[in-house]
Amino acid sequence: MTNQTTSLGSGGHRSQPEPLRIGVIGVGNMGQHHTRVLSLLKDVELVGISDLNLERGIDTASKYRVKFFEDYHDLLPHVDAVCIAVPTRQHHEVGITCLRQGIHVLVEKPIAASIAEAESLVNTAADCQCILQVGHIERFNPAFQELTKVLRTEEILALEAHRMSPYSGRANDVSVVLDLMIHDIDLLLELTNSTVVRLTAAGSRAPQSNYLDYVTATLGFANGVIATLTASKVTHRKLRRIAAHCKTSLTEADFLKNEILIHRQMSASCMADHGQVLYRQDGLIEKVYTSNIEPLHAELEHFVNCVRGGKPPSVGGEQALKALRLASLIEQIALDGHAWNSEIIQGVEHGLLYPDALGDRPSYPTTA
Repeated sequence: MTNQTTSLGSGGHRSQPEPLRIGVIGVGNMGQHHTRVLSLLKDVELVGISDLNLERGIDTASKYRVKFFEDYHDLLPHVDAVCIAVPTRQHHEVGITCLRQGIHVLVEKPIAASIAEAESLVNTAADCQCILQVGHIERFNPAFQELTKVLRTEEILALEAHRMSPYSGRANDVSVVLDLMIHDIDLLLELTNSTVVRLTAAGSRAPQSNYLDYVTATLGFANGVIATLTASKVTHRKLRRIAAHCKTSLTEADFLKNEILIHRQMSASCMADHGQVLYRQDGLIEKVYTSNIEPLHAELEHFVNCVRGGKPPSVGGEQALKALRLASLIEQIALDGHAWNSEIIQGVEHGLLYPDALGDRPSYPTTA
């Protein structure tokens, strides 16, 4: 477990706490970034990394001058915390192993490949009194942080989220809902702070794909807000946007440009002699300035601070589980074409009711 104590040096001054020992399990796309940022954080010792791909693991370890562990079990006795960036289907196995050894965990989203596995991780973290943070990185995006501040004084009527990417070979073991849309599911649940009471969804697959690659969903919340989410792995342009339609404004957040624009309606005109309008302004656009901090840097700093201080993370297991339950329901509805009412949705959110195949991964139709 982490050494949280500080000692008194000569003259009675407090010495700095020992560095937090962290390892990275899985150094693929996201794991590479975790390794890079951890190597730069103060009061953190990047002890080592582990990966099933020996060549990639050895190269990464050499680049950051840390030890490579072919078997991640051999890394665990040397660390206080780990970042887990393995494929989704391995999240549960690796996460449970770490938590049971008293090691704090940051696991990439989604928290697990099934609701049952996610609940197991949440319960184990509580039993072992370990921090469990989930990598919903957009919570730490400066644009989203500012968006939440802007919307505190607005009456939200509707929300739109678009998260689209060209097709790639990454995250090909889950659908676009669990790969991309789950980010916006988490963000919209945070922004609305309300219960979903209506839900419809539809989706399609690319040729030769066993998973949904394009999904759109419409959610109705108990507080009256309507939200539309669209996620795609087959769009030839990368988009990461949320728009909030409010009573007195339209606020657009672009997470790629790190930009927020607020559109407000107004009526201003300048009248000349004989009633002729020389100048007219129908609307005003405000630009909100955001910081340039890297979201992953902010996320990992938050994780380190939670481990040191023993405080729950802003995106812990419970929040991630709520997003996964809703994502799983959206995925299932998109597959079977049904719409669900508030009783069923609320039951799923509270873990009381699971439609067929929802407790495990949905059974996808196979391609011909």
